[in-house]
Amino acid sequence: MATKRKPRKYSEAASNRVKTELKAMNQGKLKSSSGQTVTSRKQAIAIGLSEARKAGMKVPPNPT
Repeated sequence: MATKRKPRKYSEAASNRVKTELKAMNQGKLKSSSGQTVTSRKQAIAIGLSEARKAGMKVPPNPT
């Protein structure tokens, strides 16, 4: 018996946006709003999701 798959929480485009931000962080090019270099993986993901929301992609609302 096959299990039923859940629908995606994030769109493919949002996933690509997060991947782009993670690559920028690994290269040392990602900056936070204060201008400091981002070193936290979680912060890089949060920045990618925030930009995806602003662009109107399918992303759940911010949990705060």
